[in-house]
Amino acid sequence: MERQQRGGLRLRYLVLALLLLPALWLGYSCNLLDRLFRPAAVVAEEFYASQAEGASFDHARFGVLLAKHVRKSGLVDYAALAQEKALLDAYLQELAQADFDSLSRDEKLAFLINAYNACTLFVIAERWPLASIKDIPAAERWDAVRWKIGNKLTLSLNQIENDYLRKRFKEPRIHFAINCASIGCPPLLPLAYDGSRVDEQLQEQAVAMHSDARWFRFEGDTLHLTKIYLWFEGDFVSAAKSVLGFASRFSAELAKRIEEGHEPSLTYMHYDWTINVIEK
Repeated sequence: MERQQRGGLRLRYLVLALLLLPALWLGYSCNLLDRLFRPAAVVAEEFYASQAEGASFDHARFGVLLAKHVRKSGLVDYAALAQEKALLDAYLQELAQADFDSLSRDEKLAFLINAYNACTLFVIAERWPLASIKDIPAAERWDAVRWKIGNKLTLSLNQIENDYLRKRFKEPRIHFAINCASIGCPPLLPLAYDGSRVDEQLQEQAVAMHSDARWFRFEGDTLHLTKIYLWFEGDFVSAAKSVLGFASRFSAELAKRIEEGHEPSLTYMHYDWTINVIEK
């Protein structure tokens, strides 16, 4: 009888393992795919470090549009923005005519962040309505070399992000500032980045994101992080030796756990590519 009970118990454990195996494999394979298809690693350097002084650029036109159409939550009224696409295009023309080389280092950083966000908004506004930015063909989305940034550059969104923001600034906080028009992205601010206070703005955005359960939350001894940390892992490791080390700069709770020797296990959240539109 006892042997039969043990045999029945083993059978139940085997059945349970078989039932759980697909879910475990799915989670593993998803993370594996995310690692395989994440953006290429870059070696960041402070390319403009010597340019502490220089010209500034006025992003007032963009600031007005953001204040009007972006909520504090980061959600966007794309229907209303689409009606004012001409004003957004006028701002893009200002970017195209700017003397990028003359700008100071911080002005360049703010300029490129705003350019990325403005171009992304235009991509959505010119095709509105959309359920996701991924509904747009890849060649017309992040890889389209169509954006005039300064009077010498025509770039794609991927080039703005990877060849300029990631390579030319040792500043991983940019990943919390540029927005891909999706719920999974850190929220778009309802104001433009300003070269005179871009460091302060990036810090405020990083702290806010690490205080929001949509991108950073503890469940017992496990820390759930946005997949931005997985996709751009090298950027964060380069800056702070580890993902947790970088994230702890913006979370007192995480910093305390690490200091006390209770480093949490790490898992990555599902990334929601649904359009970040305000619901009316």
